Amino acid sequence: MPAWPSADGVWTDLRLAPEALGPDSAAIAQAAIVVNAGQIAWVGQHAELPTEHAQKPRHDGHGALVTPGLIDCHTHLVYGGQRANEFAMRLAGASYEELARAGGGIVSSVRATRASSEDELFALAVPRLQALLQEGVCAIEIKSGYGLNLASERAQLRVARRLGEAFGVTVRTSFLGAHALPPEYAGRSQDYIDHVSHDMLPALAAEGLVDAVDVYCERIGFSLAETEQVFQAAQRLGLPVKLHAEQLSDMGGAALAARYGALSCDHIEHLSDAGIAAMRTAGTVAVLLPGAYYFLRDTHCPPIAALREAGVPMAVATDHNPGTSPTLSLLLMLNMACTLFRLTVPEALAGVTRHAARALGLQDSHGQIAVGQPANFVLWPLQDIAELAYWLGQRPAPRVVRQGRIAN
Repeated sequence: MPAWPSADGVWTDLRLAPEALGPDSAAIAQAAIVVNAGQIAWVGQHAELPTEHAQKPRHDGHGALVTPGLIDCHTHLVYGGQRANEFAMRLAGASYEELARAGGGIVSSVRATRASSEDELFALAVPRLQALLQEGVCAIEIKSGYGLNLASERAQLRVARRLGEAFGVTVRTSFLGAHALPPEYAGRSQDYIDHVSHDMLPALAAEGLVDAVDVYCERIGFSLAETEQVFQAAQRLGLPVKLHAEQLSDMGGAALAARYGALSCDHIEHLSDAGIAAMRTAGTVAVLLPGAYYFLRDTHCPPIAALREAGVPMAVATDHNPGTSPTLSLLLMLNMACTLFRLTVPEALAGVTRHAARALGLQDSHGQIAVGQPANFVLWPLQDIAELAYWLGQRPAPRVVRQGRIAN
């Protein structure tokens, strides 16, 4: 854990944002938060502060607006190289699928990642993570999937663990070995899925490197049958699953994932009514990725109104990756979720706090300011909660309490 100052004590002169204490909670204009041993010990109206906390050290919030620590629940943060050339090719008319079939796309990042050492991957990922942390991110998911062999997938996941330790941030890892077909398995998709299911996943899980298992289920990715095989392997190991689902077409992946109790289905631009119903029954979170939608110039919006009507929780994430969403601003994703997908500001904020926590299986420890949970909260120099989604390109320099320490 970095040697940042302890946040223990009484935080005063705070304005607690609506829903910071959980669903339907009201704003508190004159709030206080007590942190003890890195955990929330009390929160409420300052005037009601229990006497046993009166002599604790004080931290003046200077009237800041307070939210729970933000959560980026879908990223591909660890990789080698970059793909700006593909961006230019796409502008010239090449489609995402055409780039992938021509040897670009995910496979080009695989080549660069395989050629990088763990230390090099760590050094490349550090500034990316720092950019997100500066905007109040206190928990983050990091996927593998740019190695596509055991050694390089292991390296990505080890670097993800190192990042969490080095920066005092909660990191959840997702094994995404079934991200694309590596060149050495060309024409042998089933052989590769067998390798992922029987060799790679068990080995990495045994090393404690895997918190969840993900698959890219798509025409240019893996079939429903192949996806289910990976899910069955995860199930045997007691690992939860997630899915890149219905991004480019309706494959029926969301319904399959829901049958396996998936934590989340992500992208979901082409999600069907049947998929929505299955996700609702399973309690699966819909993760919206407006950065990829924008970057690919997509025009098929996720079924927001139907998800809202069904009561399916909607999270929002950056999907940071080198090919389709090279964004390093979760606040920008709030704006895009509101402007492109028509989320309300409260929906967007819930999408990067409590719903994002649920998408990572962290709902009991992250996503709201609650007694007994680790102290993860952000003090914003803003007047209104809508400003989190309103400003474009202006980082509001928050004060961040992360894992019970004053990170900045």
